[in-house]
Amino acid sequence: MNLKALRYFVAIADTGSFTAAAALVRIAQPALSRHVRELESELGVALLRRSARGALLTQEGAALCEAARRILAEAEQVKTQLTARAQMGQSTITVGASPTLGRVLLPGLFERCDSALGGFRIALRESFTPILSDWLERGLVDVAFLTNPDGSRDFALHHLYSEPFALITAAPRRYPSTVTVAELADIPLLMTRFHRNLVERQLGVVGGRLNVHAEIDSVESISELVMQGRWATVMPVSVYSRQREARTVALSEVSGVQLNRLLMLAVRRDGGANPGIALFTEIVKAECAELVAKGVFSFSDGPRTERGQPDGAPRRRPPAARK
Repeated sequence: MNLKALRYFVAIADTGSFTAAAALVRIAQPALSRHVRELESELGVALLRRSARGALLTQEGAALCEAARRILAEAEQVKTQLTARAQMGQSTITVGASPTLGRVLLPGLFERCDSALGGFRIALRESFTPILSDWLERGLVDVAFLTNPDGSRDFALHHLYSEPFALITAAPRRYPSTVTVAELADIPLLMTRFHRNLVERQLGVVGGRLNVHAEIDSVESISELVMQGRWATVMPVSVYSRQREARTVALSEVSGVQLNRLLMLAVRRDGGANPGIALFTEIVKAECAELVAKGVFSFSDGPRTERGQPDGAPRRRPPAARK
């Protein structure tokens, strides 16, 4: 059983006619019939039944047709990847990503690409989703990691993961491991404009609000201020994954509302001119799947508590905002 015979057989199933299938795959009808007879002989079953209405699938033929479609699709995917790998050479793919992904996703992604693609190079441009979308549409980047895209652009979107937001402060813990929407409204925050808008839309569903002391469109600057101990922020949990491991930050879940971001890998539907995009997409999915399994994008290890304070300790109401 070979791919060519399966392709011919599927063509007959799709057209319902030996004559139409022969024209579709550009082969003489006697040769097409011979391939089908050889396939039936190899499998030991009748696959097609000729009738006045054309060529009809037998029960066995229907089962083979379903399997053949999957086999042919997988074979085409392998061919595309191998062709892309051969064509890439020293080519470069330009990736657009938000500042919150830099320390989490990109190190492993670079390692995977270097291992799988050899001389293939990655160029990184950082910004938030609205600007990344513009860059992708204008061809300034080949692919872009977008947070909660609105679907108004003509992009092919690949779902990567959903990630919760957390209230983040420097250790030791100043707030309970879980805060309510009302309690969150009393906590002075430093936020990027993009994250503020995203979280406020989700809080608005339950009548919640944020108490934003300052908007700072620099994730790095907010992180430095938070680590000084005076300020808090609301960010995706993975942004502080290293500090979580070092136990230098405290994360609090927000109850009563679902605060999260949905990360997508976006590609222009025309695919652009870069032959490595399809293969790069598969590498991104593999890296994200591994990070998800490790719990990087979740409260997988449970809400952290103050050292020496049990999870069931009495809750303290957060201090009110300064007037």
